[in-house]
Amino acid sequence: MRIQLPAAIQTPLINAVGRLEINFDPSVGVRRIKRHGWSWKRDAQYAFMGALAVFSLTVMAQPFLFKVFLVTVYTLGLLIPFTGQFVLPATPIFCWLILFYSAQFIPRDYRPHIWVSVLPTLETVLYGANISDILTRFTNPVLDIVAWLPYGVMHFVIPFVVAALLFVFAPPGAVKFWGAAFGYVNIVGVTIQILFPCAPPWYELRNGLVPANYLMKGSPGGLARIDKIFGGHGYDSTFSNAPVPFGAFPSLHAGCATLEALFLSHFFPRGRPFYWTYVFILYWSTMYLTHHYLIDLVAGGSLSCAYFYYYLSRMPDELRHPTGASVHYSNGDALPDDPEAALDSHNFGGWGGSVGGDDDDGFELPEANTGLMRDNSIDVEGAPYRSSKGV
Repeated sequence: MRIQLPAAIQTPLINAVGRLEINFDPSVGVRRIKRHGWSWKRDAQYAFMGALAVFSLTVMAQPFLFKVFLVTVYTLGLLIPFTGQFVLPATPIFCWLILFYSAQFIPRDYRPHIWVSVLPTLETVLYGANISDILTRFTNPVLDIVAWLPYGVMHFVIPFVVAALLFVFAPPGAVKFWGAAFGYVNIVGVTIQILFPCAPPWYELRNGLVPANYLMKGSPGGLARIDKIFGGHGYDSTFSNAPVPFGAFPSLHAGCATLEALFLSHFFPRGRPFYWTYVFILYWSTMYLTHHYLIDLVAGGSLSCAYFYYYLSRMPDELRHPTGASVHYSNGDALPDDPEAALDSHNFGGWGGSVGGDDDDGFELPEANTGLMRDNSIDVEGAPYRSSKGV
């Protein structure tokens, strides 16, 4: 049986796939890097992420060959044009993941003091009560499942859904800003958690206000009830060995949900009630499951707002004001006469020199893929893959 997708989905999906560069020759990536006009103002972010990766790999207590394997896989993924168009925009996300994992290996002598009473005290002073404590006083299996779905399932799935929606239905280039904002929100959040470690509500319930130390294991909090419902020990094992057990502030669950809602609201405003309903349910679930105080959620949400509006200010007009633009760009009928010049006017330069410049490697995309230049010639502070046609 043949399944026919609606035209509203099929057309933008075909156009999105058509923008992909189908080339697996790593030498093309090498030539593009050589041609890239490096400048500190535009490319300092790559130096920062490189330094962060070196630090993470240095403290990581894993075999040297494993570290070499990680670097090799990333480098190959970056150089191969087909994978590079995904790997480069996702580099901030990879940096966050490796930083988060490596945090557990930082020597205890260099780690800061763990703050146990700061968050509940601030919450009581600012909001008049310990809101998270109030929300945990009544629990039942139905509420446990309702809290678990956004906190333990949707939190890990929705970032990929947002990326897919932006790639297919939003104006070309939107997914690059999503990757950068999502990655840097999490990098900054984990860095704060490492430098300003704070005990979550489950610690107060389990240990009171007794001083904490880095020999203490994490706890699944209310997610232990989910283990009990399903007859497993997954969450107990995961949180007991968490790389950052005292990472209550800021809440990156709240930060990610807020950023997802902001991007979706900007590009697909009709669904705003659904996006923000999910956000507020997730906010509640983090407190109900004893993983965050209200002030953690405010901090995580504020961090996401700051990064969203920063990147919004750097978007070209077709992304900053996308009303109707997704239709024009997805069907390919209303593109600018000179999209390369239009995008370059916003100083979104990239690897391979100026837009439309002559290359000496003779590499050109097949005509069917020329739409990729419209997607990948937009860069977040400067470095998409591009060929002689601007890719």
